[in-house]
Amino acid sequence: MSKVQPLKPQIDGRTIGVQGRDTDGHWRLDFRLSVTDLRKSFLDRAGERLEVLRGVSFGADAGEAVAIMGASGAGKSTLQHLVAGLEEPDHGRIALGPLEITSASPATLAKFRSNHIGLVFQFHHLLSDLNAAENVALPLMIARKGRREAMTQAIQSLGNLALGSRVAQPVGQLSGGEQQRVAVCRALITQPSLVIADEPTGNLDASFAGEIGETLVAYARSRGAIVLLATHNERLAQLCDRILVLKDGRLH
Repeated sequence: MSKVQPLKPQIDGRTIGVQGRDTDGHWRLDFRLSVTDLRKSFLDRAGERLEVLRGVSFGADAGEAVAIMGASGAGKSTLQHLVAGLEEPDHGRIALGPLEITSASPATLAKFRSNHIGLVFQFHHLLSDLNAAENVALPLMIARKGRREAMTQAIQSLGNLALGSRVAQPVGQLSGGEQQRVAVCRALITQPSLVIADEPTGNLDASFAGEIGETLVAYARSRGAIVLLATHNERLAQLCDRILVLKDGRLH
């Protein structure tokens, strides 16, 4: 990891814990993920309340990749959405270092996600009117990095995942597996301190699935980031430092 210099950025006027800023000027958060007694329920079509999470608690440290396994509908995606602050729990606490996800304002959460969280959804959610490189470069340009520099970084990132010949291709003309690899590049391009990946290899063949898994795990270790990976793929899960199994609304 690059040498850091102690500095103290703020979110909404509040200082957050950091290791410093590396030589590329990127903030490194000094945090652990802490989830305590998390509960979430939904109403089904019959109006009955369905308890999805029934007191989930776990933690993860910087540099750690954690796999979450479980049957379809077990609540893996719900848990990840709550950790990212995309949904509100019925009960419980989620903290990333000093930032309380469960009590932060929407504006604070939006800014925090933009700066420090990379998201890989089960469905890639790419912008169809942009090509592969433009989709990957978009988070950098939103962060006010120049277009030329952002595109250069995006093209390099795509090349690292065997998409160097597809950088100018409209994403609608890419295969499902190629689109998912573009989504992974987009999630990592800002060098986030927390990566939340929901079935990132579901549309990939075995060779590319292994490459994506190795990329995410290596990212956690080399960048001192946390990777939270939901998957049905046992081989992919085995690449992670720990495996948590979600069953009947609880982690086992």
